[in-house]
Amino acid sequence: MNIAIIGAGLAGLTAAYELNKLSPEDSKPKIDVYEATDRIGGKLHTVAFEGGPTDMGAEAFMARRKDAVDFFTELGLEDSLVEPSGLRSLVWVDGEARQLPTGGIMGIPGRSDSVAHLVSHKTAQLIDEESSRPGFAWPKEGDLNVGALVRERYADDVVDNVVSALLGGVYSCTADDLGVRATIPQLAAEFDRLAAESPDRTIHLSTAVRNLEEQQAKKRKELPTGHGAVFNAFRDGYQEVYETLAEKSGADIYIDAFVSAIERVDAKGSQNSPDSTGFRLKGGQDTVYDHVILAVPAPTAALLLKQVAPEASATLSTVKLANSVVVGMRFATDKGLPENSGVLVATGADDVKTKAFTFSSRKWPHLAQRGGALVRASFGRFGDDIAIRADEDDLVDWALDDLQTITGFDGREAGLEEIYVQRWFGGLPRYDEGHVATVADVDKQLEAVDGISATGAWAGGVGLPAVIAHARTTAQKLAR
Repeated sequence: MNIAIIGAGLAGLTAAYELNKLSPEDSKPKIDVYEATDRIGGKLHTVAFEGGPTDMGAEAFMARRKDAVDFFTELGLEDSLVEPSGLRSLVWVDGEARQLPTGGIMGIPGRSDSVAHLVSHKTAQLIDEESSRPGFAWPKEGDLNVGALVRERYADDVVDNVVSALLGGVYSCTADDLGVRATIPQLAAEFDRLAAESPDRTIHLSTAVRNLEEQQAKKRKELPTGHGAVFNAFRDGYQEVYETLAEKSGADIYIDAFVSAIERVDAKGSQNSPDSTGFRLKGGQDTVYDHVILAVPAPTAALLLKQVAPEASATLSTVKLANSVVVGMRFATDKGLPENSGVLVATGADDVKTKAFTFSSRKWPHLAQRGGALVRASFGRFGDDIAIRADEDDLVDWALDDLQTITGFDGREAGLEEIYVQRWFGGLPRYDEGHVATVADVDKQLEAVDGISATGAWAGGVGLPAVIAHARTTAQKLAR
């Protein structure tokens, strides 16, 4: 069996690994992986700083996802997992760096006390009185916009100062661009439960959040001592993951291999034959493939599916992407850098251009051991063009200026020894209130197309565990 996988990011490499693992030794498929860029890894990118390997894409994963930890253990990487320092983050609001609130669900509070230092007194009252006002109707199958919901139930400053700051760091979007089911599934599940008990499906936001907080507190009490941190990273960066997957996939991996189309052919390679049984890739090897897995961003998948799955192509073309930039900076000293893991920026802040800073050498003890300071500055949210229009010198200057404005740390004086600018064009899909339905439609449409599968962050959700789980399921369906 010949299988082509388009895309050598985490999803594509995981699918290749899983297919190889599940296949009997005497009947291994021929797996070819095509990557349009000059490296593997996709949105995972570890660069060689002089101090050691440093991630310029994703840097951590949810370690409470046991399936992900088990998968990394299966790969032989359990000894590479490291935990963060546990230092708190800050949020830049109204020209001040204030403590990022604890509790709540993705910044959405159940009570005002956790966010009182970030919102007005009137807003604090609205939060605490929300459960006494008429509820809102939660759809049985559809979704609601996160920003619109929180603005209506609480107030604008909760969204702008807290929720969008947190969600922006994960999704490169504001809360007004995101759907509840698509981005906060645990909250959506609690909404579903409460709505099922309500005659008219009206529920309250604060009640749902408080219920989830109580559930989380109970789980924490039940955890054994030393259970570990919520997040983990890899000692030598995510290169450990994507290089191990590539090595163990048994696949032939082609980089700088731009596939521009998928064509149906017969067993002899003739196109559009009434007896078409396979696929040929325009830009790929001279091979007829029995199955093709697309592990690329949604717009790219839409283009590639035009000939072989036009309905799915049209549906996928509606998914929009967010651009962003990461500026990595290594300084000779960390003197004066706050004892925090980073800082998020409220969406209303007009005195800085960055959306967030990660103080990597504060957040991760293994990076602190290298000496000096390692800081990542992030720019760009859905809808802006800073990732496209700004040149590298401006980005670095803005990062240094904003770092000093927010923290007082003078990076130029501290000795800027190394810089890396990583632009992420279409880094993440916009998981809006229609996204879950879009994915469901694409799944159904592709089920009717024999020989084509699709996976990736747009399909499985944001975060490494979600991407890995969806890619493995995709491979398992094919291996049956």
